[in-house]
Amino acid sequence: PAAPAGGAGDAISAATAAQGDLVRKLKTEKAAKPEIDAAVKKLLALKAEYKAATGSDWKPGAAPAPTAVAPAGGAGDALSAAVAAQGDLVRKLKTEKAAKPDVDEAVKKLLALKGEYKAATGSDWKPGAAPAPAKQPSPVKESAGQKDGPNSELSAKVEAQGGLVRQLKGDKKPKEEIDAAVKQLLALKAEFKAATGTDWQPAGGAAKKPEKQKKAAKEVKPKEKPKAPEAGVTRLGLEVAKEENLADWYSQVLTKAEMLEYYDVSGCYILRPWSYSIWESIKDFFDAEIKKLGVTNCYFPIFVSHAALEREKDHIADFAPEVAWVTKSGDSDLAEPIAIRPTSETVMYPAYAKWIQSYRDLPIKLNQWNNVVRWEFKHPQPFLRTREFLWQEGHTAFATFPEAKEEVMTILDLYRRVYEELLAIPVVRGKKTEKEKFAGGDYTTTVEAYISAAGRAIQGATSHHLGQNFSKMFDITFESPQTGEKEFVYQNSWGITTRTIGVLVMVHGDNNGLVLPPRVACLQVVIVPCGITNNLKDEDRNALYNECELYEKELKEAGVRVKADLRENYSPGWKYNHWELKGVPIRVEVGPRDMKNSQYVAVRRDNLEKLTMKKSGLKDDIPALLETIQTAMFAKAKNEMTERVKVVTKFEDFLDGLENKCLLQAPFCGVEACEDQIKELSKKDSDLEPGAPSMGAKSLCIPFTQPAQVVDNDKCIRPGCCNKPLFYTMFGRSY
Repeated sequence: PAAPAGGAGDAISAATAAQGDLVRKLKTEKAAKPEIDAAVKKLLALKAEYKAATGSDWKPGAAPAPTAVAPAGGAGDALSAAVAAQGDLVRKLKTEKAAKPDVDEAVKKLLALKGEYKAATGSDWKPGAAPAPAKQPSPVKESAGQKDGPNSELSAKVEAQGGLVRQLKGDKKPKEEIDAAVKQLLALKAEFKAATGTDWQPAGGAAKKPEKQKKAAKEVKPKEKPKAPEAGVTRLGLEVAKEENLADWYSQVLTKAEMLEYYDVSGCYILRPWSYSIWESIKDFFDAEIKKLGVTNCYFPIFVSHAALEREKDHIADFAPEVAWVTKSGDSDLAEPIAIRPTSETVMYPAYAKWIQSYRDLPIKLNQWNNVVRWEFKHPQPFLRTREFLWQEGHTAFATFPEAKEEVMTILDLYRRVYEELLAIPVVRGKKTEKEKFAGGDYTTTVEAYISAAGRAIQGATSHHLGQNFSKMFDITFESPQTGEKEFVYQNSWGITTRTIGVLVMVHGDNNGLVLPPRVACLQVVIVPCGITNNLKDEDRNALYNECELYEKELKEAGVRVKADLRENYSPGWKYNHWELKGVPIRVEVGPRDMKNSQYVAVRRDNLEKLTMKKSGLKDDIPALLETIQTAMFAKAKNEMTERVKVVTKFEDFLDGLENKCLLQAPFCGVEACEDQIKELSKKDSDLEPGAPSMGAKSLCIPFTQPAQVVDNDKCIRPGCCNKPLFYTMFGRSY
């Protein structure tokens, strides 16, 4: 039946427009929340009524489509409207960050309604779509009794219960809750079979089987292709391009370049010498620099008592889901569970309270190089998001705020130098928003890097000023020399992790493998003898090997980390590929002809350029070329980042930039609720499917170098925000 073109449709459209105006007016006047909620609820009901009457979503200024076809039959009409209204309610609850039980209950009801709709119409519910009239008769299913009479209600119950089971599994609910739901589902299916004499099947389920098989076949084929290389073809190199499948490329680079080995505990990995040496380079640089500041190294236990962990509730609440607990010793339960440190504030500060009594005991500057465990429930990624990782954590205490404030910035600049001077990765320095700052701290500063292949930012390292929050909690006081009164100390904490290695791989790697910056490369130069054939005499071969060893000796004397690859069981071509994959910055090729001409060929890993150079300048030319490569790698990464950092003032430009893999600097009011809504509004539409990925933009930092001054007529980037923007904030998708 055609929807009413005039009459009811026009009247509902006018009522919806009027109600929308009322909602906007209430929000502008900052009316009481219950009043706004009631108005919004009425607006959603009117929109659902309009959709039920016309078969299409209400849009401002749009007349109801006269040809829109409503679902066949009154039940389909009513159910479609109910699903649309419930979907609006779910979106509203999520946007308002309602309590999880409320959202879960609303989603549960939505899934049940979708199940009823499918049972009644024979097709899945889609926004704005009417069920195919041809599905209404469905003679096969009706003859089986699945959609007819009393059995239609039972079928809908099975469908709804199945949706609930899927939702519980997607939300990783407790096993008992899932088991109970599955038990109820099986009981409903048994009841259906007893009533109809046939097993319950989803509407149209039998017809879809061939499609599912075809899809599965398509998915398997590309995965199986690389498993059968042709005769004579090695699998040394990468089998997937970085731009085609970043996740698979990243995994292959790490394993084939011998950076990492997977382990049988999810989220934990074996760091092989090739990657651990990079961490050692970072450690050596940073350790030397902090010692110049008077910081000394120490070590505190990995275990934390439950009582210590609970002393700083605001702080530990942020880590609570990630804390791993030891509950048994052998077969015996421990009297009290013991936590494995997610960070060491609660481990170290009780000792600080004992050690600090007088102003003469200050400042105290301690650092430890250790491992921490955060039992991430998100999808683990080697180096980037792991359950155990290596880091350094510095914890300092001062008598005055200015001293602490100065150190925060000094440490942050050291982190900038690690990224920019060692790893050749540009970063943006800034301050975290209130929402993103370290739990329990006064403020957090950060260095943010950019991975162009993913179009995402990644937090590089953080330096926190904790204020007096922890000193008040742990009673860390000193006697003031001026007043003789007890005063609380000012504290900082700061850390950088093995995440740095993952960022390096992502930023610099290419389709040939790793590309290592010379300053952190385990080997800076590899020497490969070439031109070796079966016709080459033994004395000529030995002379060539001796020449390569001489090159190696001279470069070592010049302070270059170098290796001559004289293995005879591999060809020169195999060695070229092997060392390219491992990212060695320079490959030196020496052949019989080069020996005669007192020259060699240097191949740059960063751009694969070949340079013929004189042997006489070896000690000067190779170190200079290494510095050239380091500079060029930084310039390339800097250019990639600069091209993708955009300044925007309109939300539509914000969304466009986000889809174009950009980082957006935009005026922002700093309000946490506003930040939540920006993330929600910038998410990709997940169609309310449980477990769909969140791709919304989050605040990365408030850059210290602001792109512009906020002026009076600037507005916060969130649509409809009436607060005055305080600063430009950098937003983006992030790891």
